[in-house]
Amino acid sequence: MARRRTTVADADDLPRFFVWVRGLEGPEPQKWTAMDFGVGDWKRPLVLAYLELAEDERQLSLSMLARRYPPPRVDVS
Repeated sequence: MARRRTTVADADDLPRFFVWVRGLEGPEPQKWTAMDFGVGDWKRPLVLAYLELAEDERQLSLSMLARRYPPPRVDVS
């Protein structure tokens, strides 16, 4: 399947943030389109680290971003 070029309109739909969240087995990477912490504050305790992605990084896969930006150290208590 051929990939089509990303247009300016499509760029607004791409994830803008790379986020490490607390998972069941340790930090898990995710891509978010917005940092909406205000909705009931349920996301705030799950977020370990976040980074706003440059436009050229927004289309990268999670595995590529996870290699580029390793997870933060988390104390296991």
